Amino acid sequence: MSKHVPIILFAYARPDHLRQTLDCLRENQVPLIYAFSDGPRTPDKTLAVAQVRDMLRDINWCEVILCERETNLGLGRSILTGVTEVLDKHEATIIFEDDLICVPETYEYLCAALDQYQDDDRVMSVTGWTHPLVTPGDVSVLPYFDGRAECGVWGTWARAWHGMEIDAKTLMEQCKDQGIDIYRYGADLVNMAKAELHQNIWAVRLLYLHILKKGLCLRPPWSMVEHIGWDSQGTNAKEAGIWEALPLKPCPPIPAQWPEPMEHPACSRLHRKVCGARPTVPGRLYRFTRKLASRALRAVFMR
Repeated sequence: MSKHVPIILFAYARPDHLRQTLDCLRENQVPLIYAFSDGPRTPDKTLAVAQVRDMLRDINWCEVILCERETNLGLGRSILTGVTEVLDKHEATIIFEDDLICVPETYEYLCAALDQYQDDDRVMSVTGWTHPLVTPGDVSVLPYFDGRAECGVWGTWARAWHGMEIDAKTLMEQCKDQGIDIYRYGADLVNMAKAELHQNIWAVRLLYLHILKKGLCLRPPWSMVEHIGWDSQGTNAKEAGIWEALPLKPCPPIPAQWPEPMEHPACSRLHRKVCGARPTVPGRLYRFTRKLASRALRAVFMR
């Protein structure tokens, strides 16, 4: 399978970022790219979208299947529909966005991981990204498993994509019905699930699908991937904050013996530490009291 895993590339209106992404894909000698070019959301994006499409049409170093959207689907709908379309045709895929770059041999590493775990239902995804803030301290050169999935250069199988037609809030409620702690991997997921449809985001759906199915994501011991889109051109990510990347190191060695799928015991604690834990009862009462007071004041001033 590894020689035929297609790349899905999502692009919008950032030709300078896309050029860097294409450079690293070329260096990784990827054989096939499904490129999804979203339509301009506003007239001022028309030129940049046209430049992006010219760049995608000019690729001559691998096979490209280009889909140029007539309308703007936005990030969430674009990724959900694009990945679904490709996984209807292929057993597995690796996903890039136009603001992600990777080191040489990343493609080979992720393909090997997809090969290794393709028939193991415990593993639902693989990724080339991690960060020191969420990497357990005893990780050395072997990859490890995390119950929280990742959307920064990641791969999955058609078998694991089933269920992605369900919105994140519903998946979260299904977790609660099964007694699964919806705050286990960070309070940020709860807030994102509630905002998913309104904000047209998507990754939180993948994360809660992993949590619901008790699925695992394979992470590398250090990141092979860098997000270069922390700027004003981004739709949802405008500054790195605590996620500022360290200088990329060479790709980790492909394991001679891959680890048994088992979540590292430190993962959930690290995610709660960085992304927020379950709100305490006093904290919820405080916010509820503030909300009531705010409503009362508005009622007084609106008389």
